[in-house]
Formats: sequence, C-alpha cells, structure tokens
Amino acid sequence: MSFSYGERFRVTLFGQSHAPSVGVVIDGLPAGIPFDMDAALAFMARRAPGGALATARQEADVPEILSGLVNGHTCGAPIAAVIRNTDARSGDYAGFLDTPRPSHADYAAFLKHGAFHDVRGGGYFSARLTAPLCFAGAIAIQALAARGIALGAHLYSVAQVQDTPFDPVTVSSIDFARVRAHALPVNDETILPAIQQVIEDARATQDSVGGIVECAATNLPGGLGDPPFDGVENRLCRVLFAIPALRGVEFGAGFAAAAMRGSAHNDPFLYENGVVKTHTNHHGGALGGLTSGMPLLFRAAFKPTPSIGMEQDTVNLATGENVRLSIMGRHDPCVALRAVPCVEAAAAVALLDMML
Repeated sequence: MSFSYGERFRVTLFGQSHAPSVGVVIDGLPAGIPFDMDAALAFMARRAPGGALATARQEADVPEILSGLVNGHTCGAPIAAVIRNTDARSGDYAGFLDTPRPSHADYAAFLKHGAFHDVRGGGYFSARLTAPLCFAGAIAIQALAARGIALGAHLYSVAQVQDTPFDPVTVSSIDFARVRAHALPVNDETILPAIQQVIEDARATQDSVGGIVECAATNLPGGLGDPPFDGVENRLCRVLFAIPALRGVEFGAGFAAAAMRGSAHNDPFLYENGVVKTHTNHHGGALGGLTSGMPLLFRAAFKPTPSIGMEQDTVNLATGENVRLSIMGRHDPCVALRAVPCVEAAAAVALLDMML
C-alpha cells in the first residue's frame, strides 16, 4: 500500500475510520518556519463533520502534536500529529464483510486483502483520513503564503446547481477570502437555498448527490513541474485522487476544450507591466506539464455519496447468494461540501513539494 506522498515535503498518513486515531507524519520542513495553530484549526474546522447538511458524526478534529513543533516553529524534526476518533459507531457496519456495499471499496478490498480488511466506516479507504491530510495542507498553505502564493476553492456545482466560476485570469486572494466568509463555500450566496434544497431532497428520499469543486492558486512562479511523468498536473492529480469519492479532474477549459477550435482555445500572449501573461486562461496555468505564471485553475468532480438508505442489490460472499442491502448509519448526503478544504489541502501539499 502507498500512504506517503512527496519528495521534499513528504506526507505520510496512517489510521482508519474506526481505529483509535488517524494521523500524519510530515518530513522535509527546515527548522525555524513559523506555524499558526489557530489558523490550522480554523482550516480543519471547514472539513470537520457535523452541521445541517453533513453527517451527524461529531469529531473535534484537534491534532495532538507529538513532535516537530516547538514554540510555534518547526524544529527540523518530522512533524507527527494524531487526531483521535471519539464518535465512531462500529456496530453500524456489522455484516458488511460478507455483503459489500455498492460503489464502496468493500469488494475490491476483499479481493486484495481477503477477509482481513477493515469495513468499519470504510477503514483506511474512509474520508476520515482527509482530516490528517487537511492538517498537512494547513501547514503547506501557511508555507506557501510565506512565499506569496495564495490558494482557495469553492463549490463549482452541487447536482444541477451551478455557482459563479472563478475568473481564470483575475482570480485572487480576495476571491478566496470572500468564499471562506460565506455560510457555504460559494462565490454567489444567492444559490445557497437551491443547494440546501437539492441536498435535503436527496436526504429525504434516502439518496445522495454529487458535486464539483473548483480550485485556483495564484502567484506561482513559472516553470514548476517535471514532465513528462511528474508534470504539475500529474503531481496534483496523484494527491487529489487520495480524496475518497473523487472521480475526475480537469484543468482550465478541461473537457470542454475537445469541442473548441484551436483559435478559440489558444491563449494569446501579451506583456503587462513587463510581465508575460495571456489574454485568456483556457490552459489553466499549465503548459507542457509546467506552470505558466497564470493562475493555476482546476476542477475536481465528486460522485454522489455511495452510502444511501435505499435498498440495493449486492451479494453475500459467504453464501454465494444475491441479496438486498440497506445501509444504516450517519453519512453525508453530499460529500462535495466538505471536500472543498480537502481539495485545497491536497493542492497545497503538491505545490509546496514542487516549490521546495
């Protein structure tokens, strides 16, 4: 299995959804870098469970620092942190070892690990591991900010409800701050009732909905990335796909580029105050696997939560029979809401690793 990412800023996750804790070990930061724990906790609170539109599971998600930070600064040792699991209900998952849940990792994990995989809350496949990922991301975001790099994300869509996209040319830290000040991470607050309605409708019918998160990073230097196999898009996608339920990533115009002509998709260059920029940003800030100096912009699509209350078809691996299954317990009707800071964290980890 592979629980580590990074060459210079190395992040290793550990734990399971219903284990005593989840955690992270972060290596590669030199001594003397300031760290604001209050800012990190505020960032992690955006991912934490609870709230009217999320799972009822309650977790404080306060990291216990075991090493690496002294008097608010890095000390050169690896940063190790654990986050206790205090509200797990393992009984909700009794029986799933033999009856895999549709669109979960249960059956694939059974094929890999036999009867020894942890089905409680999804084990290590659970989005619970995005809590330590977000702690690593909070550290990376602060380190990037010290280098003048800003990063932020918003809900691009929930089901059919569409938010106002970031401007791919002029997006800035002002946009990121505005999104974070809203009740939900959107650009246009007038769509909040529509988002709430579509999620509540899905919950009322024991169903779920998906969504898309749009993320941007500004003030990145040009030339970051090591193509062909470690280009900026490659490196970002490797971390992004560690977020459970993520199904696709597109940069700039993304898949819409396939329906465009070259004359429309090409981004003409210009000098602006002595700096080379592009009039448009259909390339999303990445050309040939390298950052171009324009805002790096991508979108990540999340599937509907597979844990739904409706009866579904599955199999009983012990008896070899086709059976019906109902999933009980506490689940997010739309994972995309809490995925916004996870996407920011994953992007920050990848970008800081490249920056170092």
